[in-house]
Amino acid sequence: MTIHSNEIATEPAFSYRWAEGFKRSLPVAMGYLPAGIAFGVLAQVAGIPIWATIMLSIVLYAGAAQYACLPMLSAGLPIGNIATNIAAINLRHVFYGMPLLQYLPKNKLAKTYCLFALTDETFSVMTSLPNESRRALILPISLFNQSWWVIASTVGVIIGSTLSDLVPNLDFALVCLFAILAYEQFQSIKRYFPIGIAIIGLIVASLFTSDWLLLVAITICMLMILLRGLWVERYKAGANHE
Repeated sequence: MTIHSNEIATEPAFSYRWAEGFKRSLPVAMGYLPAGIAFGVLAQVAGIPIWATIMLSIVLYAGAAQYACLPMLSAGLPIGNIATNIAAINLRHVFYGMPLLQYLPKNKLAKTYCLFALTDETFSVMTSLPNESRRALILPISLFNQSWWVIASTVGVIIGSTLSDLVPNLDFALVCLFAILAYEQFQSIKRYFPIGIAIIGLIVASLFTSDWLLLVAITICMLMILLRGLWVERYKAGANHE
């Protein structure tokens, strides 16, 4: 009788998690659909097979890195070169996982998938949620977000270059989506320090390089975050000593 009652109590909670995850993924879908279709169109134009395009969205699942892959794949670059460039582009994802580690699912397979699927947009959605909702929603949101991307890229590669002639600059939708999510995240958290770090990192990096702009900017931001953390710890230690 107790087991039956627990099952009845668990089913609505399970349904709520997935319904809420679907709802939270809809703003991401509005950007992923055009951006994913654009990726599929560009992949078709670059001569990438349909199966390879879909596999990139399933196995790689990184908007900017997937776009960067297309010219390298069509040019026939070695796998090592492609992997190095992808690793540099996706380096920022390492830092995305740190603030969400405590909210990952306990199941090892689900935990591994959530770390894999932690894109810019998923991170923005997750960090805008209340802390008590993050553990329950991180898996549904991650799955729905990737589903939107896979569906969109599949549609894009099937449609082909016809759509790119009708609607130019589709790939810019991903940038617009991230800008909107960043603004919503700021409205929720109201912290100016991350914005200041990002602006300073971008300006300093642009003075030294253009080819490795993202990697250098991320490194500068990381150093500033570490320095700020050390300063805060010393300030607290000094306050406690007094």
